[in-house]
Amino acid sequence: MTKKRVRNVPINIWVRPDELETIQERMAEAGIRNMSAYIRKMALDGYVLHVDLAPVKELVSLQRRCANNLNQAAIHANSYGGFYPDELKQLQKDYADLWGPLSDLLAQLSAILTL
Repeated sequence: MTKKRVRNVPINIWVRPDELETIQERMAEAGIRNMSAYIRKMALDGYVLHVDLAPVKELVSLQRRCANNLNQAAIHANSYGGFYPDELKQLQKDYADLWGPLSDLLAQLSAILTL
C-alpha cells in the first residue's frame, strides 16, 4: 500500500535563469535545500527566518562543561574533603543562576523558530 501525499496539488512556475539563480542564492542564505519547501514557505508566510545558533550551541557546551566540573568538585568534596560545604552550595547556586537565564533564552529561541 502506498502512502498518500499530504500535499497532492502541484503548482508549476516559470522563471528566467537569473530569477532561478536569485531564488537559489536566497535558499542558500536561509539554509534551505528543498526548493519546494522554500517556495511554499515564501508563498504562505512571505519570509523565511534563518537563525545562526552556533554561539548559543557553544554557550550550551560551556554550560555542560561547567556542570561536569561542578559534579567532579562535589564528588571530590564528598570523597576526600577539601571543600567546605558552604563553598560547594555557593558553586551550585552560581551554576543554577547561570543556567536559568540560558534556559529562558533557549525557550524563547525555540518559540521564534517554530513560528
